[in-house]
Amino acid sequence: MQQGELRQLIVDWLDDNYHFGDAASLIRDDAMSFLENGVLDSLGFLQLVLFLEGRLGLRIDRQKLTRENFDGMGKILRYVTTHPDWRG
Repeated sequence: MQQGELRQLIVDWLDDNYHFGDAASLIRDDAMSFLENGVLDSLGFLQLVLFLEGRLGLRIDRQKLTRENFDGMGKILRYVTTHPDWRG
């Protein structure tokens, strides 16, 4: 899976679980905060992490669940694609 495919996977998950087809338009750029812009709340982040773990076969360290790693598309993509178990 390439980074663009991973991005689309996340957008599709957001559409299916939170934004019903509007996720791509809500994410104006990959640097924007999901929390500050209402894309996800704290529970949504946990659900997204569980989805990514299951779908991608990753084990995400709960201590790494920080705003620096997960509060925005760019941060999520960077964290996942540099994860030791990433099979992009």
